[in-house]
This record gives sequence, structure tokens and C-alpha cells, in this order.
Amino acid sequence: MKNHRKAVRQRIQSGPTLWMAGAQDALSALLVDQSDFDGIFTTGFGISAALLGQPDVEIYTLTENVAVVDRIVNLVNKPVFADADTGYGNVINMARTVREFEKTGAVAIQLEDQFSPKRCPAAASTMPVIPVRDAVAKIKAAVDARTDPDFLIVARTDVLDPSEAIDRCAQYAEAGADLIQPISRTFSRYEDLVKLKEVTGRRLSLQLMQGLWMADLTREQVESVAAFATYPLVTLMSTVHALQENLRVLADRRGGDIGNLPCGQTTMPAFKDVIGWKAIEERQAHYEMMT
Repeated sequence: MKNHRKAVRQRIQSGPTLWMAGAQDALSALLVDQSDFDGIFTTGFGISAALLGQPDVEIYTLTENVAVVDRIVNLVNKPVFADADTGYGNVINMARTVREFEKTGAVAIQLEDQFSPKRCPAAASTMPVIPVRDAVAKIKAAVDARTDPDFLIVARTDVLDPSEAIDRCAQYAEAGADLIQPISRTFSRYEDLVKLKEVTGRRLSLQLMQGLWMADLTREQVESVAAFATYPLVTLMSTVHALQENLRVLADRRGGDIGNLPCGQTTMPAFKDVIGWKAIEERQAHYEMMT
């Protein structure tokens, strides 16, 4: 595990945008780590699906979320940005949430202003939010709870009215949030993101998802407003699609031929390289030779 916090803290001030892809488990995080992305985002939507096979409505617990993040951070070499949902309770719970995620070695957490249990705005029809006074108090509690000043607090608002969202985000920034994260359903234009950045005095964290308008932004537009730019669900959705297609064909075929599937498969030698099989064998052989 490497400590990336100081470098990422410096980068969000004026450095280049940190481009990340989402991961829902250790293997997907390892694949992102081995790619050309700058970092890994641990998506709560994906963790709920991979760990429980359930929708992202905060069914999984703080302990379960932190356990996944801890495994990922200790496996990868790149910085990890963790989805901490609503903070799992009130201002007292928020303090524990921050400390638990901070101990994993993650560089940042995302906190949202919904009531708990939350509902993912990418899929839910409604997302009830807590009063702005309570949301501001939770951001302040999160900022005060961290022991490493380079640990980043990313504040997200899920209100759908653009004016209210900008007002809330300005208050979250004043409370100490390091980055501001809008949701696609609140705004509809690049100019809205520019205004949000200007009013709050914070660079943004953007989540780019298929079928939503932010996915049509150019690289230049994203990088002009965002310190973090993330494809949160690409590994999850790619995995689901590939498995569904290949299982459909194999179930229909029911024979010994497992080739010529709709979605290609990696080879065993290539997979062994991905998970570090050779290094494990060499380590074992080293110690066996000592006995």
C-alpha cells in the first residue's frame, strides 16, 4: 500500500484531472490498477451488487464497505477514492465512518446528503435528502474527524433543483469539503458545471455514466472543471454483459466446446499474469529452499 494522499491533495489544487474507473471487488480493482487509469473508485452501487447481489439502497453496512475498500487499497498501487454513501448515520456515526475509511489508506471518500438508507440516483426514481443544516453539520463532522489533513472529503448533493444544489454545495465547501460532486440529473449543461465550480470555489468530482448527458462532455470540458473524473460502473456493467452473453450461448450449446463465445475470454497464462501467479510461486520456492 502506498500513501498517495499528499500528492493527490496537491494535484486537486491545480494539477491535472485524476481519471479513474470504478471497481466493485478486489479483482476489478486489480484490473483497473493494471490499466492506464490514474486511480480506482470503489463504487457502492457495484459493491452492493457484487457482495450481496442487491440494489444500492444501503443494504450493505459500513463494516462490509470498509472491508472491501481495505482489501482493494492493500492490493493496488494507485490511489483509491471510496464511496462512503451517507456516512451511515448522524454526525456521531460520520466521525467513525471517516476514521474507518481513513485507516484503509484510501485517499478520499464521497459523502452524499440523502436520508439513510439512501437510493442510488442513477437508478432510483426519488432520492429524499436531509435538511441542509443537517447536511452541513455532517460535512463539518467529517472534516473534524479526519486525523490526516490530506485525506479528502468529497461532498455530493442529490437535490434535483439546480439553484438549491448550487446553494447546498456552496455551504458544503464552506464547511470544509475539498471537492464538490453533482449528479447528472440535477444539471443539464456544461455551463452549469462551470457555474457550480465558480460559486463553490472548488473543483468538481464528476461521475461519467452511459446514457447520461455528462458522458457527452469532451475531455477538455471535463478537465476544465473536474479534479476527479470517474467511470464508476464500467467494470460492473462490462462484467454483467459478458457473463450474460457467454452463459446464454453455453447453456444453449451444452457441449464440450467452450470457444467461439460472443465475448472473448482471457487465456489461463494471461490470467495467471494478472493475479501474480509467478510471483507467488517464486516466493514459495525461495522459502522452501531455505529449509
